[in-house]
Amino acid sequence: MQTANFALRRSRRRVSVTARQLGMTLIEIMVVVAIISLIMGGIGLMAFNRFQDAQLGTARTELTKIKGAIETYRVNKRGKCPKTMEDLKAAGIIDKVAKDPWGTTYEFKCPGEKDQVDVISAGPDAEMGTSDDIASYDDTNAKEEDEGK
Repeated sequence: MQTANFALRRSRRRVSVTARQLGMTLIEIMVVVAIISLIMGGIGLMAFNRFQDAQLGTARTELTKIKGAIETYRVNKRGKCPKTMEDLKAAGIIDKVAKDPWGTTYEFKCPGEKDQVDVISAGPDAEMGTSDDIASYDDTNAKEEDEGK
């Protein structure tokens, strides 16, 4: 009988020691959470940068499309320039008045100051006339520089 009690106590002791070893301390959990947070922060930063690059690319693509629509309007109207984006829509050249990725309406000058047609987006700050504006003639100059290299 004593050997049975001794064996039972011994097995309980093993189970309780094993259960303690399987658990994690609060510090271990905090370290794991900190590591995961650092990894997620790095991934979030990279994704945000990619998102900003995508917005800039979308704006440049839209500038090209709008410039093409204005040139189509000029061909159809024998050189006459549209005054607003609504004129392009009324002529059936575009389906809707496009806004840039930051929610502002594209502006254009026809005839332009630097090209036949200048199309401009206000850029990320949504204000015209600042350094982050995106213009159709910037793309033309960038292509010419790339071709010269």
